[in-house]
Amino acid sequence: MTTRQENRRPRVAVLGVGGIGGYYGGLLARAGHDVFALARGANLAALRERGLVVRAPGEEWNAAITASDDAGELSSSFEADDVVLVTTKAYSLDSIAPAVKRFAERGAVVVPFLNGVSAADRLVELGVPRAQVIGGVSYISAVRIEPGVFERRSTFQRVIVGELPKGISPRTEKIAAMFAEAGVEATATEDITLALWQKFVFLASIAAACGLTRLSIGPVRDTPLGARLIQRAVREAVAVGRARGIPLPEDEEARVMNSINSLPASSQPSLLLDLLAGSPTEVDVLSGAIARFAEEGRIETPIHDAAAIALAQRNVR
Repeated sequence: MTTRQENRRPRVAVLGVGGIGGYYGGLLARAGHDVFALARGANLAALRERGLVVRAPGEEWNAAITASDDAGELSSSFEADDVVLVTTKAYSLDSIAPAVKRFAERGAVVVPFLNGVSAADRLVELGVPRAQVIGGVSYISAVRIEPGVFERRSTFQRVIVGELPKGISPRTEKIAAMFAEAGVEATATEDITLALWQKFVFLASIAAACGLTRLSIGPVRDTPLGARLIQRAVREAVAVGRARGIPLPEDEEARVMNSINSLPASSQPSLLLDLLAGSPTEVDVLSGAIARFAEEGRIETPIHDAAAIALAQRNVR
């Protein structure tokens, strides 16, 4: 006989209710999951008053959730096979780690959807049990447009999960299925480290090009010098990945360039949005990380070196 416990949908905690966290939280709540959000300030007040307001191309909905600024309160009902989505900005990871640890110690599976390639390792360094952390990659453009209101702007919404450093397991397959049932293109992969690096190469390169020029992707790639800037940024990132033993395919540069060339001309990476808003950026885990990895491997990465120093200055004004 199937027990009630076996039939229960996983509870989902969202730690970092920005664009991605708010959107996925709303999507999973609409699909029937109990969603819990750790929030504060105006965002918390809005979530308590009306839940998540979610917009996507052609639709809008409200999703009832449980919101609190107390991680202990939120985590008290979590157990094995429940899920924690870590969706903060990379520079907020250290501050959210104690809350992540609370959920993980109750048996919940931790899925970091952060930019860069080091979030999972950093969570472990900060005390989150390694056995509870898997790898996650998300391809989406989503923003919080005001407290409690979240909007997906991309036509795509894709999630990849996998055990670290490699492997598919029942829990990664269940999490992929959870997202797929909610309407996301979702897969469990044998090599999540490769998937993380493939997104990293793509995102770090467009972030560097758009950040240095303060332009959307179209005006950069549609000029000879801009196209060269992007191509060199991609080439540097691929070289660094291969030097670190990442099995990027032989045609990886061409594949990434095809992806970049297929983006709408108005596309703006999150780093550029942060720059234009006067907010801190994630340059340290993008071009900054490439520059550090390159130094370890004695590889020259002038484009990412320039982006790392030029854009880092914006963070300290």
